[in-house]
Amino acid sequence: MNKKTALKITEILSEQYPNPVPALKFSSEYELLVAVILSAQCTDERVNKVTEKLFKVANTPEKMVNLGVEELEKYIFSCGLYHSKATHIVSASKDIIEKFNGLVPSTLKDLQSLAGVGRKTANVVFSVAFGGDAIAVDTHVFRVSKRLGLSKGTTPLDTEKRLMEAFPKQKWSHMHHALIFHGRRVCLARNPKCSQCFLNSLCNYYNQEKRG
Repeated sequence: MNKKTALKITEILSEQYPNPVPALKFSSEYELLVAVILSAQCTDERVNKVTEKLFKVANTPEKMVNLGVEELEKYIFSCGLYHSKATHIVSASKDIIEKFNGLVPSTLKDLQSLAGVGRKTANVVFSVAFGGDAIAVDTHVFRVSKRLGLSKGTTPLDTEKRLMEAFPKQKWSHMHHALIFHGRRVCLARNPKCSQCFLNSLCNYYNQEKRG
């Protein structure tokens, strides 16, 4: 996709979703980190129900370590992958205490140094909690960007790099959330609402497959 078209998509998404905010509920950098870890292969709605109870008993690294893996598993069981998620959360909490004086680190490098924190999780926390410029590629971002023709990447990392080239840096974080909103509301995984989509005239998927 040429730069002009990518910028047009950026402009339209910015107009349609002027203030896209994360669906995850949190009140601190640490709560956000835990919520994002829990959101892997789980809906934000489910995570919010789980954290509503969890954060009443463990909303700091110290409290989470004291809670322990086995007890944490009881709270997050319904999120799926609960054993590995509990292990990662407790291990990351220990890292935060031991390496960063109990505070969630504010750089991508340091965030990715935490146990169980991969690139996508680090990007989300860096962007949302610390106002950094980053694009986290989840299933919605991957699907929508590919359909639009913004990226031909076959992996999240490749897609992230291509989107960083397509969008102005100051728009990376905004576009991350805008693409998620669009994927949830219009560009659905099954039966996308192409005829109602305000981007269909610019969309590869619509113009090549839907319209033939």
